Amino acid sequence: MTETPFRIDIPESALTDLNRRLADTRWPDPFPDPGWDLGIPVEAVQDLVEYWRLGFDWRAQEERLNGFPQFTTTIDGANIHFLHLESPEPNALPLLLTHGWPGSIVEFLDLVGPLADPRAYGGDPDVAFHVVVPSVPGFGFSGPTPDRGWGPARTARAWAELMTRLGYAEFGTHGGDWGALISRELGVQFPERIIGAHVTMLPSAVAREEADLDGLRGAELAKGQRSLAKARAFQQNGVGYAMIQSTKPQTLAYGLTDSPAGQLAWIAEKFRAFSNTDHDLIDRDDLLANVSIYWFTRTAASSGRIYADQDVQWGAPLATSTVPTAVAVFPDDIGLPLRHLAERADRIVRWTELPRGGHFPALEEPDLLIGDLRAFFSAETQGKS
Repeated sequence: MTETPFRIDIPESALTDLNRRLADTRWPDPFPDPGWDLGIPVEAVQDLVEYWRLGFDWRAQEERLNGFPQFTTTIDGANIHFLHLESPEPNALPLLLTHGWPGSIVEFLDLVGPLADPRAYGGDPDVAFHVVVPSVPGFGFSGPTPDRGWGPARTARAWAELMTRLGYAEFGTHGGDWGALISRELGVQFPERIIGAHVTMLPSAVAREEADLDGLRGAELAKGQRSLAKARAFQQNGVGYAMIQSTKPQTLAYGLTDSPAGQLAWIAEKFRAFSNTDHDLIDRDDLLANVSIYWFTRTAASSGRIYADQDVQWGAPLATSTVPTAVAVFPDDIGLPLRHLAERADRIVRWTELPRGGHFPALEEPDLLIGDLRAFFSAETQGKS
């Protein structure tokens, strides 16, 4: 494989520039009502900017990231950056973890060690993984894409090629947000290679009209009603960002690329809204490490283009997937999938409704996510689907 070892080393001049821009931020007028209805409040961004400038340690985050083997390669004309941690266990399963927007590889850092080396973390060494965590084309250290068309289907083809180059004929896949669509698309396009697909989001299985609840009774009807209510609320109040990024991501990107406070506000508001929680429940250093990657790599435009270039539509009917699929439902996510809707197009073999967590479970509830991944892939590799 043509791969180049990669090490993150942001120039000191870039850190100095960031600090200057943060100190010189021009603030909008604070609205009399400091709630979140119109977006993230000025006071919340000011607090995060102050910490980013004076308390956050990028070099410590850089060291943390560089603690994992990283590489770059070129696939289909695009630069692909990825982490690849091989397990010491002889029967480890290759596992591909894919993030979405506004996430990055930072989402999965707390998962990589326990999944690759469970013995070192008090886990069962018989359930171990060779872990591959790529930066989606156009995101983070993969850098801007050189052309259009990098939606889930094309990215899935790139991931299949990446795993071939790494020597993995068969592998498991996991993702949330766009990573869920990419993971599912791998099963659609390469069913003979995918041992199982584990996702935390399935937009095609979210209730969108009353007819989606037909035949449900009791507790299942109550779940369906919650799913429908949440979907309608999100459609009314939560899709503005997606409309902008699917139509005019380039126009938006000028502000995000020039103003770190703007990039921070755009992402931090979604970290809260997507999980229906105060963003402080996600570690501030993780949040700012994630935002810093977008800032330093200048990928506001190219990451936003995935919405304009999507080749698999949110909420639209999907091609049938025959691979064993697990859905982990976190109650505070932006959409609540329903199993009877999921089974229209997916071979559901595991359905887990977790007690807590939202759109970023690898950051919010890593132990719950690790446990569900281990249980699913342990069953699949032992033929217990």
